[in-house]
Amino acid sequence: MTSKVLYIYTAPTAGADVQARNSVLAIPGRGLQGDGYAQNPEGSTAPDQEVTLIELENIEAVKEHGIDLHPSQARRNIVTQGIALNQLVGAEFLVGEVRLRGLRLCEPCAYLEGLTAKGLAKALVHKAGLRAQILNAGTIAVGDEIRV
Repeated sequence: MTSKVLYIYTAPTAGADVQARNSVLAIPGRGLQGDGYAQNPEGSTAPDQEVTLIELENIEAVKEHGIDLHPSQARRNIVTQGIALNQLVGAEFLVGEVRLRGLRLCEPCAYLEGLTAKGLAKALVHKAGLRAQILNAGTIAVGDEIRV
């Protein structure tokens, strides 16, 4: 199976509804255009806040815990399929034409659970995605291949 981007989401501010995108500009040191982190008035974003990714397989697995989660409710920027994101901590990889560096796991928090369903944080421990740094500017689009 080819690893690919299934969905792209941005939120203009913290807590705002996420917006589905067909493509998005990735900006090194900032994040994804249109996302709240990229609009930081100081002009730079912490590297581990530039972009977040999560596997569709892990979103679907929370059904085993009685939780029905739509991919947008995970509040991650990029929903992937066919790639083990946890293995990319410390690695560089390509999403379409954009090179990313996996920095650390994106663990679930009480805030996310409060927006979704009780028990989600426990269901997604070590499976809630990857925080990554953008290494070059470019466009990420739905359907883009992910290559390590």
